[in-house]
Amino acid sequence: MEKLIQGEFTGKTVEEAIKDGLLTLGLNREDAEVEVLEEGKKRLFGSVKARVRIAKKVTDGERAVDFLDELLGILDITATSELVSEEEKIVINITAANANAVIGKKGEVLDALQALAGAVANTGREDYRRVVVDCENYREEREASLKAHAMKLADKAVATGRKIRLDPMNPYERRIVHAALAAKEEVKTISEGKEPNRFIVIVPANYDPANDKRPSRKPYAKNGAKERRDGKPRERKEGEERRNDRPRGDRKPYDRNRRPEKKDQRKPAAFFGTYIGKNPNPSAENSSSEEK
Repeated sequence: MEKLIQGEFTGKTVEEAIKDGLLTLGLNREDAEVEVLEEGKKRLFGSVKARVRIAKKVTDGERAVDFLDELLGILDITATSELVSEEEKIVINITAANANAVIGKKGEVLDALQALAGAVANTGREDYRRVVVDCENYREEREASLKAHAMKLADKAVATGRKIRLDPMNPYERRIVHAALAAKEEVKTISEGKEPNRFIVIVPANYDPANDKRPSRKPYAKNGAKERRDGKPRERKEGEERRNDRPRGDRKPYDRNRRPEKKDQRKPAAFFGTYIGKNPNPSAENSSSEEK
């Protein structure tokens, strides 16, 4: 983008200074911002010339482009921003040596740049203007991918009669999905959740809540045998015995007072060798001396 055109000009009167400045800068009056710094005055001894500052008007899109260029420089990303359109919406295209550094994972960096550029472009405005920041035609390719994915999931929702939840998306991508499925009468789309984890749910027209439940585990058969995949109980082999088939009299009763021995309460194991220092087992020492 070209640098801003501005300068200070003088004249006998304010109008003369403005006329001279517009002619020098090659601007029309409606395209220029004029600031009167000093009005011309006549004095007894001489006169004071009028002085004005004239600058080219900066549009909302141009202001956003200047901001992006400065921001990319701070981020040490070699790239330039270009204002493509400023009619219905502000469209800015970024050309970079490394497009991945500008786009980021799933467009996260590009979305952040777009949000900041939108805030700068709408500074001081009463009505909001939409700003789209693109790089290497990423937006168009992502839009086509989202539409194809949404159509595929919509067909799946109609075939199964169940709701399908999509991954969280930003507002721009959610609008693409809503618009892509708006003309499809077999489904409807709703947004749920809170930012930044807000997502879209595709609801088919033939949706039945009863069919949207996960299948529960099959219960055990009445005879205690697990059911097979076909739903029939498994037949017990000849001579096979279950634990519960044994009579209660054959079972060993449980002794509540019986407690397992702790490791430190166990008797020390026999030791064969020579102790250096204090013997932890005096009886063993006495027996060894008696043997001598």
